[in-house]
Amino acid sequence: MALGLNPQITNLVIILGMMQFSKKIPFEDPQVLLGVRILYVVSNLLIAGIYLYLQSKINAKKDLTTLKYVEPAPMGSAEEPKLITTTVHSYDLQQLRGLWKSQLMGIGMMGVMHIYFKYTNPLVIQSIIPLKGAFEGNLAKIHLFGQSANGDLKRPWKAAGGLMGMAGQNDPKADKKSIEQAERAGSGGVKEE
Repeated sequence: MALGLNPQITNLVIILGMMQFSKKIPFEDPQVLLGVRILYVVSNLLIAGIYLYLQSKINAKKDLTTLKYVEPAPMGSAEEPKLITTTVHSYDLQQLRGLWKSQLMGIGMMGVMHIYFKYTNPLVIQSIIPLKGAFEGNLAKIHLFGQSANGDLKRPWKAAGGLMGMAGQNDPKADKKSIEQAERAGSGGVKEE
């Protein structure tokens, strides 16, 4: 990003701006409403196209480099952290499945809000924010924009911090000490395909 702003902050700015803008849109006019619906559908088709392209790039690269990391136990759980052994290819496909799932959940929620509850303003916001997110994701940075997987893009990726920066406690750990500790604890051998 040119300014180096946190994506959550820019999302908030966009949401606040689009809320003000959408108040001025005459949704009572069927032509305007149809245009906003088309914008929403086109936005989701673009996102689907991006994800399909990412999937083709991931499968074409088929990076079989072994990736070991310790997945922390869910918060409030008595479970032990779990050692995961996978490949970069499988990890990227798993992350992409999570993106698809998230996008479909958003479409479902938007469908309920628009069709059942008759809300129209969120259509405008949901035409922009998910598309922005698709371009800002780690998979897009690596496979779409060709950035190297170093620094913040080194796998496994940290969970995105919220507005309060609360991420970090439940991030996967890939350091040698954590991996050895998980292997000694007997939680090794979990292999994801």
